[in-house]
Amino acid sequence: MSKAIMQWLSGVVAVLVLCTAQFSAAQERNYINPSSPGGSGSPFSGAVMTDDTLYISGMLGLENGQVPSDPAQEARNVLNAIQGTLEEAGMSMDDLVYVQIFCSDVSHYDAFNAVYRTYFSQEFPARAFIGAGTLLFDARFEIQAIAVKRP
Repeated sequence: MSKAIMQWLSGVVAVLVLCTAQFSAAQERNYINPSSPGGSGSPFSGAVMTDDTLYISGMLGLENGQVPSDPAQEARNVLNAIQGTLEEAGMSMDDLVYVQIFCSDVSHYDAFNAVYRTYFSQEFPARAFIGAGTLLFDARFEIQAIAVKRP
């Protein structure tokens, strides 16, 4: 084999090794409130952190398994749950970059927004407010979100 081909192959191998190391590092994950496949709980984790990005599963604002009578209280409950998950990951509400709100009745839009705006001290994240029909446990709101740790 020629010297040029050997050098080229060495370069290719070096690049592959570097890419594999970077790919492996990017695959490190931390789980918040995980469920195990053999368990009897719900089959998902509350949140998954990869590098500086936190993916938060859908959360509800129930109280003792019941929907509060006041939509604003339900909004506070679910936002407190999101905030608690972020804090557990060393983040704050201001680290959110995307929020998706599923709502059983979009007539609760104003009540939700009145509570929502009080949880942020910086720019609001991008978001979607989706009329979703019936939610689990007859909740009004379910929120899932993505956060990226600010430098």
